[in-house]
Amino acid sequence: MTASVGVAGAAEAQKGKKVPRIGYLTERSAPAEFEAAFKQGLRDLGWREGRNVAIEYRRVDGGEKRYLEAATELARAKVDLMVVWGKAATASAKQATSTIPIVFISVGDPVESGLVKNLADPGGNVTGLSYVTVELSGRRMELLKQAVSKLSRVVALVNPTNPGSRFALEEAEVAGHAVNATLHVVNVSDPSEFEQAFAATPRKGVGGLIVLPDPLFVRHRTEVVKFAAKRRLPAIYPSTEFADAGGLMVYSQKAPDLFRGAAAYADKILKGAKPADLPVDQPAKFEFVINLKATNRARVTIPPELLALADRVIK
Repeated sequence: MTASVGVAGAAEAQKGKKVPRIGYLTERSAPAEFEAAFKQGLRDLGWREGRNVAIEYRRVDGGEKRYLEAATELARAKVDLMVVWGKAATASAKQATSTIPIVFISVGDPVESGLVKNLADPGGNVTGLSYVTVELSGRRMELLKQAVSKLSRVVALVNPTNPGSRFALEEAEVAGHAVNATLHVVNVSDPSEFEQAFAATPRKGVGGLIVLPDPLFVRHRTEVVKFAAKRRLPAIYPSTEFADAGGLMVYSQKAPDLFRGAAAYADKILKGAKPADLPVDQPAKFEFVINLKATNRARVTIPPELLALADRVIK
């Protein structure tokens, strides 16, 4: 785990003003653009790190124990607010404190996970921006079918310990049935399981790969993308980091927008709002990315009509 602090400037200190402190807890592998989007969101709302707000950073390598240690550190430091990315970080922050406001980013189903009472009335000290996983899984299956017209059997990479996986998988199965494609589920819940799971994945008749949303897969996206390339499987992924790592297609919410949205929540809370009074947001802006560099490895030609739907094309 790494820790760093953005401290208030001398001018503010000399005026004797209390500078609010934000505890920022995320995974070390998080793309730099996410943090940049959060900080830009703060600046747009008048918050300048080192002047009128301080940020204490905790970046961990993943794992519930590490997240809990980092969240506990921030709670003991008595930060005014925690901003956390992902379900594991949010659950750890909630365990570490019941009084410090917590703003989460990219939690699939915070109600199912027990993080909030409901979306409209979260209750407690936790609120934030939810990642809409279920509906997107069905759309990903549809896009994969458009890329591979003869698709009939698809490998689905799933973390069975993620509460949102069951719903996302059900949605993918329904969409698959609609396009005459069945799913072969490959379960991975720990980094040590990737090699064995990939080795046991059937080859015969498999025409594609869909990766369900989970921080574990984001953290090990290079391994997942390499597996798809090795098997020459056209694949669709749940977040843009996979396309940047060489993956073929991505359909996801715009992650930087979620981080900018978290800054808006932080602004409201630092100005006196209570998390219990701030409904959980589910942003509806999506991004479809196609990486043409991956088409040769996947032995697929992207149809022009599908290419026309892309918000971003990597050439």
